Amino acid sequence: MTSRVGTGLAVWMLPFVLSATAGAVDVIGFLALGGLFTAHITGNVVILAAHWLTGRFSEVGPLLAVPVFVVVLGAVTLLAGAFERGGYESQRAFLALHAVLLAACLALGVARGPFSDSNSPTAVLVGMLAVAAMATQNALTKLTLPGVPSTAVMTTNTTQLTIDVATLARRRGKPEDLARARGRAAVTSWSVVGFVAGCVGGATLELRCGLGALALPVTLAALAVPLGELWTDVGTR
Repeated sequence: MTSRVGTGLAVWMLPFVLSATAGAVDVIGFLALGGLFTAHITGNVVILAAHWLTGRFSEVGPLLAVPVFVVVLGAVTLLAGAFERGGYESQRAFLALHAVLLAACLALGVARGPFSDSNSPTAVLVGMLAVAAMATQNALTKLTLPGVPSTAVMTTNTTQLTIDVATLARRRGKPEDLARARGRAAVTSWSVVGFVAGCVGGATLELRCGLGALALPVTLAALAVPLGELWTDVGTR
């Protein structure tokens, strides 16, 4: 399998941009689509479990989000394997697919929204396009950007960042371990900052523009495509 590393600005810029994309999409979906978490799938698992046990949560989007996320994630993983066997580069294709799904979400949301009923078929479709985009983003991060922190799950990132900062503050340990912690903290911090910035920007725009706010994550996703070109092959194993 070919490994890839970032060079120049891409080392921190690509995680920042992808995290900002996820934060923006998540908060816009939550505000405009009946409490749907498009990137934070854990929240939808809680809603699904609560609905299953009590029957009191009936929003269609959050209930469909978990199976749609899993199906798309599995499909993208299988597609990555097919790309690898054929000798093709999958990262560029997944970044482009990610941007296209978000663009379709924006186009449909602007054309048919705002939605007074988040359970309407069109509203659910808009939400599932966003969920599919976030599943694609999670897959491409895991499969084609080894070593990059999660760009959607900030609980894990915050935990790792806190541990690394505390380790560096203590100034104990082997030099190589401290160097790894320093490098990891630098990249992880950009992911956390990017996600928070995306949430703030997405929420601000959604309050003013409704689903037109999706133009922000679409722009960020488009920017991620050329940034991905700055990641280069470093060998095969």
